[in-house]
Amino acid sequence: MDEGCAAALPANAFNWIAIWRRNYLAWKKVALASIVGSLADPMIYLFGLGLGLGIIVGRVDGTTYVAFLAGGMVATSAMTSATFETIYAAFTRMHAQRTWEAMLYTQMTLGDIILGELAWAASKAFLAGTGIIIVATVLGYATWPSVVYVLPIIMLTGFAFASLAMVVTALAPSYEYFIFYQTLVLTPMLFLCGAVFPITQLPQTFQQVAQFLPLAHAIDLIRPAMLGRPASSMGLHIGALCIYALLPFFLSAALLRRRLMS
Repeated sequence: MDEGCAAALPANAFNWIAIWRRNYLAWKKVALASIVGSLADPMIYLFGLGLGLGIIVGRVDGTTYVAFLAGGMVATSAMTSATFETIYAAFTRMHAQRTWEAMLYTQMTLGDIILGELAWAASKAFLAGTGIIIVATVLGYATWPSVVYVLPIIMLTGFAFASLAMVVTALAPSYEYFIFYQTLVLTPMLFLCGAVFPITQLPQTFQQVAQFLPLAHAIDLIRPAMLGRPASSMGLHIGALCIYALLPFFLSAALLRRRLMS
């Protein structure tokens, strides 16, 4: 294998743990503020829209609107937490602090660094999504056994969105460019994928578009589990999230190799 290509891939199955641990130790100093910040936005949606509009909307898909909304907010919190950790924190470590450059002087390859960053972003998503589930379950908007089934899906969702965001990180010249990804990709996805209202309320064209978006697949797995219902097409949804996790990983590795090592 070409030496440059090998450097863009993980050297082994364990090096990424050192990157994850480094980020964890740095995050631990501001853990409380980070957790509160990650939970604030989806919790505002959950109670602001759920309790406010819930009175007007009534029942949606056979359940209360706030219970319907809770599943969407779990997936959304995983999406935003993983994305922001990658496009801001990981970009800072790569671009401003040049931490990645120092790591590359060790036995770490670029692939190890990317995989460690993605795993850390997925862990942040896991914490954010789990927090929403706990609150929703305590308040009776989800069933307790659902937590066991939803947790791995949250992790996979976080990894998928972190992987997509890493492509953006590899391409962005500066922080200012991230606003385009937030407003043109993340925000439309929130409304197209059934997080706040059923996809069936959308025009047929938008429904077809939603079938290809990662957030829709995450919601279609998380919401039924939280409501104690069987999910349809589980293999399709899990497979789609795996594709969104793997393909952007290799693309971002190629882009970052060209950016940092050429």
